[in-house]
Amino acid sequence: MPVVRAVPAVAVGLAITFLADHSARIGLLMLGAFAVLTGAVLVWGAFRQDDRVLRTISLIQGVVSIVVGIVALTVNGGGIGFFLFLFSVFAAVTGFLELYAGLRAKGRNPAYRDLLAVGGFTAIAALVFLLAPLDSVQAVGLFGAYAIMVGIFLAIAGLSLKWAAPAAESKG
Repeated sequence: MPVVRAVPAVAVGLAITFLADHSARIGLLMLGAFAVLTGAVLVWGAFRQDDRVLRTISLIQGVVSIVVGIVALTVNGGGIGFFLFLFSVFAAVTGFLELYAGLRAKGRNPAYRDLLAVGGFTAIAALVFLLAPLDSVQAVGLFGAYAIMVGIFLAIAGLSLKWAAPAAESKG
């Protein structure tokens, strides 16, 4: 699942990087695409979880992401204040849920460190967007940087988990 989650993150991050327009409208459209796609992956992944609590957390993250994405896509003329608010809420809720999932999975799931790291990145992003005085170019650019960072981290984490499983089986 981490590799599948990486795809929309990297795609949105690259799109923002190569777009000349870093307006709040573009930020909201990119946030909407990122959140809807990520939410869909999280909802799909929730039903693949064995742990009931992790399944519930993933499902809540997915639903929150999809709702935020739909709001961002439908109210894409909301301006920079709305973009900052919406991303802050999205990142705070999903980041802290992911941190909680990582803490909950510690010792039972080999992906717990990855959950903690992505949750930490996302929670820090929420604080930056909430507290820093950002204009639209800075905010959209930081969102793109966040998306690329999380996407690359998730890709590496997912591949590491995949490759670690056969190595562990061959030792056992």
